[in-house]
Amino acid sequence: MCIRDRYENTRHNIGFITVDQLAEKHGIRINKIKHKALVGEGIISGHKVLLVKPQTYMNLSGQSVREVVAYYKPDLFNLIVVYDDVDLPMGRIRIRPSGSAGTHNGMRSIIYDIQREDFPRVRIGIGGERKMRLADYVTGGFRKEEKKLMEDAVLRAVSALECIIEKGIQQAMNEYNGKELVLRKAGNGANEEAGNPGRKKINEAMKKEDSEKND
Repeated sequence: MCIRDRYENTRHNIGFITVDQLAEKHGIRINKIKHKALVGEGIISGHKVLLVKPQTYMNLSGQSVREVVAYYKPDLFNLIVVYDDVDLPMGRIRIRPSGSAGTHNGMRSIIYDIQREDFPRVRIGIGGERKMRLADYVTGGFRKEEKKLMEDAVLRAVSALECIIEKGIQQAMNEYNGKELVLRKAGNGANEEAGNPGRKKINEAMKKEDSEKND
């Protein structure tokens, strides 16, 4: 949930990267401007979905979500928010049916604006060792050794979202919670990308190097 170009390929934007990959996989174009967001409608597993990428600042994401909820009036259990979580280990996926915002300002804004916290969310871990302020860390790019891990995490998050839509959140939690990915050695990246267009697109979205490695 980031809007400025300088955040485009950063850790804080992993939610957008995931939504873009989901849209690409199902042929959904997120190109309409509505409700302070870029939106796209489509079908996933036989269910009509609306993919939303708020175009406010991160800490004002709730303004966009509030407009979407007011306009479509969905059952909030059908509202799924996917976002980065610095409190989760890098690459881990955690699905919850409800809960607080934790340390994420975007989620804090959503909960404040819709006055509810009983909606599903998919958290993607970006936590790890850092030598900088939290704000600089989350708005920094992925280091080379992190990219493979996060490519896998995005693909798993997409599968988790599909599972929630098709089978429900309980089944998705059973299948995806508690699974932890590990950093993999580089070497087969070119072959993997050649055989997986989705992975290549994810890698391109994370092309920005983290300035931390130069500190």
